[in-house]
This record gives sequence, structure tokens and C-alpha cells, in this order.
Amino acid sequence: MASGVTVNDEVIRVFNDMKVRKSSSLDEVKKRKKAVLFCLSSDKKKIVVEEGNQILVGDIGETVDDPYACFVKLLPPNDCRYGLYDATYETKESKKEDLVFVFWAPESAPIKTKMIYASSKDAIKKKFTGIKHEWQVNGLDDIQDRSRLAEKLGGNLVVSLEGKPL
Repeated sequence: MASGVTVNDEVIRVFNDMKVRKSSSLDEVKKRKKAVLFCLSSDKKKIVVEEGNQILVGDIGETVDDPYACFVKLLPPNDCRYGLYDATYETKESKKEDLVFVFWAPESAPIKTKMIYASSKDAIKKKFTGIKHEWQVNGLDDIQDRSRLAEKLGGNLVVSLEGKPL
């Protein structure tokens, strides 16, 4: 059942900026988002970009050593979120980059919150055209091990994620 929740235009702009990898200056690349979280607005009527919960490409190697571990730490332990993660990985054949849509619904989140986020998921997914990978995660055990993301991206063909061997 749809919840009637709408998607803020800023969410769509962020998605399009992450999806389109146009050739850019080094400064522009550093400002590109590696990961971002989205949440419901305080009135529960819109999906919005969660302020302060993002990782920029320029942060990697500066304030962020491991972007995947940093993304996992952004997830609130007792609340739901939607996320986009720009995964960089290698298979035996090639290097790849893919956006992963993450639906974070930890067991410890209130049932009503999980229901609103679950029923609003289609609203945001419809705006994110071209997403190949969707991952529903229900707890830290599901997401802390980077090999779980590697499975989503390409099964046993993935040999490294974010430059770290599996």
C-alpha cells in the first residue's frame, strides 16, 4: 500500500548528480557524493536529503579512510533510512562503479516507522531510474561485512570493494 509520501526535488537532484558521471574537474569530482542518506521529513509527508549524513568523494583519503565502513556508521541504530551508495568494485575482468539503493530498516526501529518507510519505498524507487542494485538491510549484522554488498553487486565474481580485497 502506498503511503502518500512524496519525494523532495533535492533528493532527485542528488540522485541525478550521483548517477551521471560526466567528465569533471578535480574539484567537481571531490564534491560528488559517494554516499548519502534520505529520511522522512518531520511531518512524515516527504522524503528529504538528511543533512550532514553524506560522504563526498573528496573526503576519501582525507577524513574518510574506508568509505564503506563510514557509510555503515551513518546508519541510525533505531530508525529507518533510505540510502544511496556509489560502490567501486572489481571483478576478475574489470573495475566497476554502481549505485546501490539501500533500505535500512533495523529490527530495533519502531514498527510504525518501519511501516511508513516500507510503504513509501516505491515513491523514492520510482524516482531513481536505472538503479541496478537494491538492498534491504535489517541490522548491522547484514551490512557490516562488506562481502554481503559484494554478493549484491556480482556474487562471487567480485574480488575487491573500495580497493580492499574480499
